[in-house]
Amino acid sequence: MEDFEIPEKKDAACTGHLRSIHDTLDIISGKWKITIIGSLNFGKKRFMELQREVEGIGAKMLSKELRELEINGLIKRTVYDTKPVTVEYEITEYGKTLSPIIYEMAKWGAEHRKKIMSKELVPELISQ
Repeated sequence: MEDFEIPEKKDAACTGHLRSIHDTLDIISGKWKITIIGSLNFGKKRFMELQREVEGIGAKMLSKELRELEINGLIKRTVYDTKPVTVEYEITEYGKTLSPIIYEMAKWGAEHRKKIMSKELVPELISQ
């Protein structure tokens, strides 16, 4: 991922920066959306495949999250005229623009897990 610059500490720049973060979180917030997008980055999936991969999500919640992601243009739902009907979900080109962000989140999460597991993060709390 490219280096980023934090805007100068000007009130308007800060306000715009924070508004943009808020807008992003409005679209991908919640416990499941980023995980769903991350899963679809590896290819098309059917509903039950997604439910198995996104551990802990219920069918009703997965359906809701998929609908919201589709409304926001991040995923595409394709219904095939088969018996029974087959439905596949895939990430859109627009949704792929989130891939670098999700990759960095996964990378950070893996490093954080290593720190936690090696007890480097907060040794004073662990020793209590």
